[in-house]
Amino acid sequence: MANKETVKKEENVVLIDDVELKESDMTDEQKYLQQQLLDLANKERNLNFQLDQVRASTSVFRNAFISSTKKVADEIIEEKSEEK
Repeated sequence: MANKETVKKEENVVLIDDVELKESDMTDEQKYLQQQLLDLANKERNLNFQLDQVRASTSVFRNAFISSTKKVADEIIEEKSEEK
């Protein structure tokens, strides 16, 4: 007889106020709402990931702008001191 592996499928469980609710016990509406919540949680994670990138990029551009501004200011000061 050939070896048969049993595949045990874990049922999705939601924890609400310390009470476990199996997906098989949910109504269609509850399943739909749970899927909406999962999708929104994924979107929130993705938006936070993108926001981290935007903040890092903003910092790089801000520092480059400050450096450029300081360089121009130093050149103007140097030109004025040479005129004297």
